[in-house]
Amino acid sequence: MALLIQLLQAEGFKEQGNAFYSNKDYSEAFNFYTKAIDACPKNASYYGNRAATLMMLFRFREALEDSQQAVRLDDCFMKGHLREGKCHLSLGNAMAASRSFQKVLELEPNNRDAQHEHKNASTLTDLERMAELSFEKRDFRKVVYCMDRALALASACHRFKILKAECLALLGRYPEAQSVASDILRMDATNADALYVRGLCLYYEDCIDKAVQFFIQALRMAPDHEKARLACRNAKALKAKKEEGNQAFKSYNYDAAYQLYTEALAIDPNNIKTNAKLYCNRATAGAKLKKLNQAIEDCTSAIKLDDTYIKAYLRRAQCYMDTEQYEEAVRDYEKVYQTEKTSEHKHLLKSAQLELKKSKRKDYYKVLGVGKNATDDEIKKAYRKRALMHHPDRHSSATAEIQKEEEKKFKEVGEAFTVLSDPKKKTRYDNGHDLDNDGGFDGRDFDANNIFRAFFGGQGGGFTFDSSPGTFYF
Repeated sequence: MALLIQLLQAEGFKEQGNAFYSNKDYSEAFNFYTKAIDACPKNASYYGNRAATLMMLFRFREALEDSQQAVRLDDCFMKGHLREGKCHLSLGNAMAASRSFQKVLELEPNNRDAQHEHKNASTLTDLERMAELSFEKRDFRKVVYCMDRALALASACHRFKILKAECLALLGRYPEAQSVASDILRMDATNADALYVRGLCLYYEDCIDKAVQFFIQALRMAPDHEKARLACRNAKALKAKKEEGNQAFKSYNYDAAYQLYTEALAIDPNNIKTNAKLYCNRATAGAKLKKLNQAIEDCTSAIKLDDTYIKAYLRRAQCYMDTEQYEEAVRDYEKVYQTEKTSEHKHLLKSAQLELKKSKRKDYYKVLGVGKNATDDEIKKAYRKRALMHHPDRHSSATAEIQKEEEKKFKEVGEAFTVLSDPKKKTRYDNGHDLDNDGGFDGRDFDANNIFRAFFGGQGGGFTFDSSPGTFYF
């Protein structure tokens, strides 16, 4: 009699649970199904009902335990096997899910729900395999794509979420990666994989000290976590090597700094932000060592890694200026000024634009073969040498083509001397002003012979060339 009362009481609890379940009050349904189980712990359907309720509450691990208990009590309980399969699927256990659905189909071959879920389990297996191969190929976008599709089938799988978050971090999508890891840590603060991903995001955002703390915490939770161990080692090595390079640079040991930055770059090619800084640092050291082309390449590498890195644009622009690649320098300074409209950046841009304008004119310093800081005496000596070298009389026996070329050079030498020997014209020329205006130099009316005669005549006499090339007498 007592047993019958107990069974009737259990059925009453179940009916109340069913009513709450129908009204979608799953918490109360759970409570009454639990009372039914307490009253009659050997009834498979009670565990099945509570499993269904736990699934609606997204408590899939507990639901899986109830489903497994249900089929242990009754191996022919079709709904128990179906729910077990769905729990396995939601938790990302595709193979176990397939076995459960196969058991359902053995019991009920035409069960459409089981047929559909069995296909989903097969799809999940394919997605896992595809993600694994893509990760090996470092195709992290493909992995994220696969995990998004996998999570649509296995929404409670932490493993898939972690893999997605790790790949998001490797793609530089740190806020998204941190969001996924944080969601897991809110449910399980000791999850070593989530702690590792949080550390990875900080590491890739160049917050190395904080990153190391998360890696150490992950290793406390899981001492054999190989990824956390490797990341922790890389983070410490990268920080030490970078600081060593910085110290060498501050000590004016640019060769050592260049080498140390090179070694640091080899530690972890995935660390985009830190490597961008390392490329820029190496470019700075390279510029000090007059390795300007390599410095430009390093700045370009830094910008490829981080196209918002203003310091790299500025360093590259300066290297372009130093190598007289003014159009490229203007382009970089324009990019900088558009991003940060400071007076300093405006000044740099205007200076580059001026040098670009000046570069499009004849370079009179090059024509005379002197530096831009040449003295008046050096300019006169250079003119004397070049004018005599290119004078038409000296090339009277040459071919018509050579005579024409030398005459052109002779005229250019005269133009250069006319400008650089006149303080006002030289100042205007150096400042990038047009010389054809404001009473300045007009090349169309220029007579190089007049300048030549005035220069040499002013020194007290003329000169004659003899028949031997390059010989002349005063």
